[in-house]
Formats: sequence, C-alpha cells, structure tokens
Amino acid sequence: GGIGQPLSMLMAMDERVGELSIYDLSVSMVPAEGVAADLGHIERPSKVKAYSLDIKSGKKPIDVMEECLKGCDLVLIPAGVPRKPGMDRADLLNVNIGIAKDLMEACAKFCPNAIVGLIVNPVNSVVPAMCELYKQKGLDPRRILGVTTLDVVRANKFVHEATGAPLESIQVSVVGGHAGATILPLFSQDAAAATMSADSIAAMDKRVQDAGTEVVTAKAGKGSATLSMAYAGARFGRAVLAGLDGERRTECSYVMSSVTELPFFTSKVTFGPKGVEEVHPLGALSAHEQKRLEEAKKLLKAEIEDGLKAFGGLSKL
Repeated sequence: GGIGQPLSMLMAMDERVGELSIYDLSVSMVPAEGVAADLGHIERPSKVKAYSLDIKSGKKPIDVMEECLKGCDLVLIPAGVPRKPGMDRADLLNVNIGIAKDLMEACAKFCPNAIVGLIVNPVNSVVPAMCELYKQKGLDPRRILGVTTLDVVRANKFVHEATGAPLESIQVSVVGGHAGATILPLFSQDAAAATMSADSIAAMDKRVQDAGTEVVTAKAGKGSATLSMAYAGARFGRAVLAGLDGERRTECSYVMSSVTELPFFTSKVTFGPKGVEEVHPLGALSAHEQKRLEEAKKLLKAEIEDGLKAFGGLSKL
C-alpha cells in the first residue's frame, strides 16, 4: 500500500535486516511479489521474500503466513482502510480492528516473541484490543506497540522551521495518544522549542495534532500521510532492531503503561535486547502541558474503552 511500499524500501536498507518478508492481499494495486522483486535489486544484503493472500480462497492470514512470520524479530503492520466520507470513528474501528485481529492471530501463532509495531488506525483503540488478544493467549502484551513516531517527526520539523535550530539537536517528546487532542507534544522539555513564545507553542501544539489533515488537504483528498508515515515507521523499526542488537535506543510509542492512571499511553520507551526495557515517566510539564494532559487523558480513556469493547464483540463472534 501507500505506506507499505516505501516502508519496505526503508527497512530493506537497514543494515540490521537480514531478511525482509512482505505480505499483502492478492488484490493490492502492486502485487507483493512485484515489490519484493523490485527491492531485491537494491544494493543491500537483505533477502526479500513476498507472500500474499488470495481473498477469494476464503483463507485467513493465519492459514498462509507461517513461512512469512516464523523467525521474525520485528513485525510492522501498516494495515486497515482509511476513513472514508460518511464513515465515523466507530465504523472505522469496527473494520480495522477485525483486520488487525486476523494479522495478530498469525503473529501470536508464528512469531509470539516478535516486537509488533501497529500502524492501524485508530491506534488509540486498536492497540489495547490487540494487547487483550495476546493476554488471552498467555502472551506478553508488552510486545505490541502503537507506532506514534510520526508525531515526533512532525514536532521536530516544525520546531526546526520556527527556530532555525539544527534538526539533530531537536528531540520533542510527544506523549498521550495518536489522534487529535490526545497528541501532546512536550515542547517545554526541548531546548529549542522552549525558546518559542507561549502563543507560538499553543499554535504549534494544534498544528501537530492536525498535521494529518494538512496532508490530506494538500493531496486534495487523493491520499493521506504515507511517505512521512513510512519514514517514521522505519525510524521506529530501526530503533527496535538496534535495541535487540544491544544498542539501546529511545523512541516515543503507544504502549501498555503505568505512567498515568490509564492502562495505555504514549511515552518515551527505551528498547534493548529484551524489547521494551523501560517506559519513561513524563517528567516536568509546563502549565499549558499539564492542562492539555488532563484533556488528552479524558479523550484517550474513552478511546481505550472503545477498543476493548469492540474487541469484546469480535471475540464473541
């Protein structure tokens, strides 16, 4: 798909990737086999293999993904349908949670110890549901993370544009969730961002929340944030692989958490040889951020509950 192809290319270029498995439905615009053949020609040592599911066969991912998933250390899942005109958030959740469940059933069976990065909207609801699936199977739900790195990438870029500070010196933590007002950039904790005026910070806070709409509008309804999401997903993937290889890395991610009273929350997460090794506390917040935190938690609580409720309905089918 729009995210999957560039994400696959970026991961194929990672020196820590020995084998890259690409999976898609047979009805995809570009067959997985074609993407794998294309990526197989780039000057990187990784082997690229393709797997696909013929939707006419009546089979599910768990029926065809054994070879694809066995031995995987990291699984990145950019899946689901985009929100369409007339579709409300509940409609989107009901469709995408079913897609995610089918894929996670396969992961649970064939690579239960892999780190799974979910890029399936609405992330705030889908991740809790899939963690519940793993808990029911006796697996570690901390192996499942929501990929929220794009919020960090956007915040960093916007601060760079506003302040002129070098990008490599900017690292804005973005906590909370991964939709609308649940997205909370902690500008006060970054040296460059902290130099901005209160009005500028409030405006940039809102811009980070609405950045996805900014892209959709610019694409005139013909697409969403695919390239930047692929970049962010690869950044997340590289951090996980580096950690598993013994080089500890920290990224923000939506995880099972005790940082707040909510069971799931986006925080800074340090990856190491065991996967998620530390979920960091929020740290000191400005008055603006403290106010926004309370707003974000209220919204996020409802979205977590929506996900668990939707999963409960699915599990009874």
